[in-house]
Amino acid sequence: MHIGCPKEIKPQEFRVGLTPAAAREAIGHGHSVTMQTGAGDGAGFTDDDYRAVGAAIAGTADAIFAEADMIVKVKEPQAVERKQLREGQILFTYLHLAPDPDQTRDLLNSGVTAIAYETVTNANGGLPLLAPMSEVAGRLAPQVGSWALQKANGGRGVLMGGVPGVGPAEVVVIGGGVVGTQAARVAAGMGADVTVMDRSLPRLSWLDDVYRGTFKTRYASADATADLITRADMVIGAVLIPGAAAPKLVTKAQLSTMKPGAVIVDVAIDQGGCFETSKATTHEDPIYEVGGVVHYCVANMPGAVARTSTLALGNATMPFMLALADKGWRQACADDPHLLEGLNTHAGKLTNYAVGVALGLDVISPALVVKH
Repeated sequence: MHIGCPKEIKPQEFRVGLTPAAAREAIGHGHSVTMQTGAGDGAGFTDDDYRAVGAAIAGTADAIFAEADMIVKVKEPQAVERKQLREGQILFTYLHLAPDPDQTRDLLNSGVTAIAYETVTNANGGLPLLAPMSEVAGRLAPQVGSWALQKANGGRGVLMGGVPGVGPAEVVVIGGGVVGTQAARVAAGMGADVTVMDRSLPRLSWLDDVYRGTFKTRYASADATADLITRADMVIGAVLIPGAAAPKLVTKAQLSTMKPGAVIVDVAIDQGGCFETSKATTHEDPIYEVGGVVHYCVANMPGAVARTSTLALGNATMPFMLALADKGWRQACADDPHLLEGLNTHAGKLTNYAVGVALGLDVISPALVVKH
């Protein structure tokens, strides 16, 4: 199979879909790999690094899209890229279709077989291709939130860990999954007073048992959320429903109950965000203010630490990429029901139920698509 990896063109996106190590593995399996020139620069990989493992280098993205049987990326294809996709081609990348009707329509019109990293599952019910970026984003959230809390950036001017005689920042993390756990760990490590909220009592029990009071836990009722955000200096949104749009857990009206200069970090923004006032921002212009509350809603947070993120993502995606290349998408998905969960579109048909519900579109079972 001919595998192609274009340079990411989303603003301030420095990650790359294939590491030299992944390219070496694919070539060792008998496949050919073509990288767009400069695709790895942002993550510290040169064209020569890819040439050294046997990959070809193309001067333009057009050549990649025209010739490759499988396109491997990081972020969802932008409008100009979607025009180059075609039926019979595999697209393997993050998609986040639920809040993006334009992208969904374009992928369906192209006929491409699109497999989304964020809906591939594992035997434990986890999301193995989302987890490494969730870990990165979770650990970044308190870091960028503490920057936004600085007075010069519009925040309250509160130091995360406080100083002797002055209390620390109060941080509320909504969601106790991978993102929320990592955010809580780092925020607590910075000295903040941290509370993690979740609706799963087993998860809250696990957090208490494992972290032994490093941070507090609360059941995520509407009343508890409304209460805690009034006291918070920082609220981190870390709620995920696989494949679906994120629920809006804090309304615009509730902003008036928050402290002036408090900070919201919405890590769920790729899925539409879990605050009613959230809108996607970029690393170049990451924050805005609504009702006196600073919002940080960068849609590709892990891109800020592109080297770490690319290596972590490459480790996770490589086995699935090789299975798709070795067997073809149909056999690979037939053999692996967890990879099958990643199938979002094929030949003009939508195959992810959560996306269909979010966008009001008809859905066909991915299992039926594989069989026929």
